[in-house]
Amino acid sequence: MLKRENRLTKKKDFERVYKKGRGIKTDSLFLKILENEQEITRIGIVISKKVSKRAVIRNKIKRRIREIVKKSSLKPGFDLIIVTYPQIKEKDFQQLEEEINQLFKKAKCLNL
Repeated sequence: MLKRENRLTKKKDFERVYKKGRGIKTDSLFLKILENEQEITRIGIVISKKVSKRAVIRNKIKRRIREIVKKSSLKPGFDLIIVTYPQIKEKDFQQLEEEINQLFKKAKCLNL
């Protein structure tokens, strides 16, 4: 679980990132990124019912994404929203980790 201060929770924050942020896409993920004026990076994860009707599967995907994000060394000062597509179900943990790290590198939000 991500710390509370590292989570996007409010609707207005999501709307601001969707409206003003830039997007980066892979085959099964979409990343919206926007710089914030804070010293922390906040993350929101969106998994719709189009991915799976079963909440168990959606929650499993969300847990995997959270774990990968926790292991990543992200620069402070960003708001990120990770949106999943239905192709995400076919990915195992290793493939998902590679794809998320690839997204973060494209977005230039990793500490390297």
